[in-house]
Amino acid sequence: MTSERDYHDRIDPHRRGARSAEIILGAQDGLVNVLGVVLGVAAATQDTRIVLAAGLAGAIAESVSMAAVAFTSSRAQAHYFEAERARERRDVRLAPQIERDEVRSLYAAKGFEGELLERIVERITSDPEVWVAVMMAEEHQLAPISARRSLDAGLVVGAASLVGSLLPLVPFVVLPVLPAIAVSVAVAGFSLFA
Repeated sequence: MTSERDYHDRIDPHRRGARSAEIILGAQDGLVNVLGVVLGVAAATQDTRIVLAAGLAGAIAESVSMAAVAFTSSRAQAHYFEAERARERRDVRLAPQIERDEVRSLYAAKGFEGELLERIVERITSDPEVWVAVMMAEEHQLAPISARRSLDAGLVVGAASLVGSLLPLVPFVVLPVLPAIAVSVAVAGFSLFA
């Protein structure tokens, strides 16, 4: 018989750090952009070395660009969170009754009512930091983003972009240009659907 703790911690644990969206973003972007570069260069020349050089240059540029975009967009989200939290702190300080009513509405919408609802509102609003945290999570549905998380996002997206970028190049390593074009398109199409 499995204990609740064993089930919760070992059999069905919470997932941390799922990066599938970042991996898909980077890989698909790298794959499609480098495929376009490779097909364009392959249409202009039958020299495999030129096609590979252009594809590798595109792959490196693409992965650096995607890493930078992921990092800076994550930092922008972090700055937005901080600005909203500062505004929410001002609202709690300068318009507390309106903010209390917002907490009340949030928890009433979850089905709480009467004395229990009022105790919840009182408990949350008794600590300004808890109050602001509840408003950020419940009203704005925002969570803090650390600099480390932003860096991780950049690295994951950049690495996925590089891997995705290299897929359309593989056929040009082993085949002449004309057959490699068809195989590259097939590899890219299969990869996108996979």
